[in-house]
Amino acid sequence: MTRRRNLLLRAARGVGAAIGTVTGRGGDATYVVGYRGYGTPGEVFVSGRVLRGQPIGPAAEQDPWWRNLANTYRRMESDEIPGARVCIRVGGTAREAVSGDEGYFRSWVAPAEPLSHERLWHPVELELVGEQEPLSTTTTHVLIPAPTARYGIISDLDDTVIRTDATNMLRMLRGVLFTNARTRLPFEGVAGFYQALHQGTGAAANPVFYVSSSPWNLYDVIAEFLEHRRIPMGPLLLRDWGIRPSSLPIGHRSHKLDAIRQILDTYPTLPFLLLGDSGQQDPEIYTEIVAQYPQRILGIYIRDVTGHAERRTAIEELAQQVHEAGSTLVLVEDTVAAARHAASMGWIRPESVEGVRIERSRDHGPGRPPPEHEPKVLE
Repeated sequence: MTRRRNLLLRAARGVGAAIGTVTGRGGDATYVVGYRGYGTPGEVFVSGRVLRGQPIGPAAEQDPWWRNLANTYRRMESDEIPGARVCIRVGGTAREAVSGDEGYFRSWVAPAEPLSHERLWHPVELELVGEQEPLSTTTTHVLIPAPTARYGIISDLDDTVIRTDATNMLRMLRGVLFTNARTRLPFEGVAGFYQALHQGTGAAANPVFYVSSSPWNLYDVIAEFLEHRRIPMGPLLLRDWGIRPSSLPIGHRSHKLDAIRQILDTYPTLPFLLLGDSGQQDPEIYTEIVAQYPQRILGIYIRDVTGHAERRTAIEELAQQVHEAGSTLVLVEDTVAAARHAASMGWIRPESVEGVRIERSRDHGPGRPPPEHEPKVLE
């Protein structure tokens, strides 16, 4: 995977730099970016980044490939502002955070007035303070699950929600470099299935969290993609890796484990469903989480994106370990198969399955008929 990322970065740096020279960086204003956070009525996790330049606007389906590539380059070659002071205001409390070497700031904040469970998302105001000119203010949001939520959902993104083709280098490069939030494709039926999980079978919405090794630089692309495709919004817990070789990420496993542990520790009484794919280490990471948090994981869904018999055998062995620990790991070839299993377990409403099936057929598009047979579920 490191070789693929090196190739991606070299391609973006070479071609993107040339195009970026023509398009320009769009000014040198300093601004703050807020990332959606989460927490409880008494404490919330807030994060963001301070950058210099011009924010990239929303994408359009008709954007040419060279503009998408130039924007990818601008995102990856971000100009970070270390040592910036950011005032965080939420629930009657104001707290200051300072950005680190890569421009990031992270802070747990205790609101003076506990946040209400009556709504899922609460606003957080972020403002640059001190001598930065011009000053920047933005609003982000934090998620506060209702106490009556039945479970939470933690999902990977690449090759689980978004078609990334991480197992095929050329297709992965084409998708990341030359597409945008409007033209990247989801897996068929994903929006319907995630909406069904989010709605569950109770009165309160089940919270959704996305944990991915995609870089924070692509946060706006992913957030816009989720909104455009009607996939339930949730906090995005991404990673830092830039366009320079020195900023390549390491510790894919540790990043995901740490992020998932923080979510589980924040909501100690809430059980979770975990969703991922077979392309990388999701099955191994989730199996480790099941062992570390007994009785907290209702089930695991793994999308089979490799089709390799050896990999399938390895996941089936992990499924046995998960079963012995009191949970279940399901290897699926298709979103409808996952929905049928979730309905059989009482995690989604039975009528939701038909909606997922209809959406899967629609997502296939004209000239691409859906599978003739129901996909096989391995567990």
